[in-house]
Amino acid sequence: MILVTGAAGFIGSHVVAALNESGRFDVAGSDLLRDGPKWRNLRHHLLLDLVPPEELPRWLEGRRLEAVVHLGANSSTTATDGDDVLRRNFRFSLMLLDWCAAQRVPLVYASSAATYGDGAQGFDDADDLPSLRRLRPLNLYGWSKHLFDQAVAARRAAGQPLPPALWGLKFFNVYGANERHKGEMRSVVHKVWETLGRGEAVQLFRSHHPAFRDGEQLRDFVFVEDVARAILHLLGRPGHGLLNIGAGQARTWLDLVAAVGAAMGVRPEVRFVDMPDSLRGKYQYRTEAKLDRLRAAGVNAPPTPLEDGVRRTVEILSGPDGVR
Repeated sequence: MILVTGAAGFIGSHVVAALNESGRFDVAGSDLLRDGPKWRNLRHHLLLDLVPPEELPRWLEGRRLEAVVHLGANSSTTATDGDDVLRRNFRFSLMLLDWCAAQRVPLVYASSAATYGDGAQGFDDADDLPSLRRLRPLNLYGWSKHLFDQAVAARRAAGQPLPPALWGLKFFNVYGANERHKGEMRSVVHKVWETLGRGEAVQLFRSHHPAFRDGEQLRDFVFVEDVARAILHLLGRPGHGLLNIGAGQARTWLDLVAAVGAAMGVRPEVRFVDMPDSLRGKYQYRTEAKLDRLRAAGVNAPPTPLEDGVRRTVEILSGPDGVR
């Protein structure tokens, strides 16, 4: 059996879908559905169990698993409750790390490109402690992920027990279907699709950096189905490391808006608005994943081009139930 935490979430539901499509139906999930539309992300897929996170330590007792994919987290980049973020993103991850090490179960877990901060130190996914300690995340979410990456590196440096395979994935700007439950934290593709569907102008932040014109801030946009395929590959891969998960090519926000408009058959109108003061010191103007270590780990499939991934996303969002 394979356990996927965050199974009903954005990336998690795509991992469950990819596992089912590969013939794996011995999948258990862990997540909180609450009273929103999140359950719909799983309506087309099969799980043998769906365990609330607070019950997972007891559920794991005496359990034999083939692997754990740990994606569950408080993923809000604007979260301010440090105690909640550390409990959910750091201490819960430590519990799974300890269990996987003791039971000799491979672990694939979600880190984040938010650990790179403003990118001044580059986007090198080195997993040694000195390299990690040079990074300066800009928000609480990024710091919580960075803290766990460092804890893993410190254990490895000290020769402490770790899972037989351990891959941490630094996701860049993931987009795709199954994000409706995320509210303001859903990707810009989803927001632009909704905005253009209402016949309104798309609002983008003005640039407050002299090297970037308005709308030409750069992001590494990666299609969620590419992410799920990479995770499935790593489930069967021995070894360890931190790996960037991106397309490896930065594109502008204007490129993204144009791709959504083309997929919908409309010409987008764009209006630029000032960035709030509270975000200006935390804003990344350029992200681009270095993929050398990902390729060395055997993930060699070419990334889905932005226009193709956006077209696929719009097709799903415009479908009968809007989920994959």
